[in-house]
Amino acid sequence: MRNYKVSLDLSDIFREIEVYKLREFDAPFLIMFIQASDPDEVCSELLHRLMSQLLSKNNSIKTRVLCRKIRQKIRFDKIEPL
Repeated sequence: MRNYKVSLDLSDIFREIEVYKLREFDAPFLIMFIQASDPDEVCSELLHRLMSQLLSKNNSIKTRVLCRKIRQKIRFDKIEPL
């Protein structure tokens, strides 16, 4: 497992996510550090983390539709190994 620094862009969907008041995803542009075996795992882990936090706050149909939208609109600007 390696450590990665990820630049994440949530600007396209941030207004919809902001309503849920998530601590970890509290800005439209984020830099996160994550431990994974490869860059693909980094992306899937961050997606899973965001969607599970959203669904734990509110498990409605609206939130599930938002999760589907997140998969299309999220951007990983840079993934660099440390």
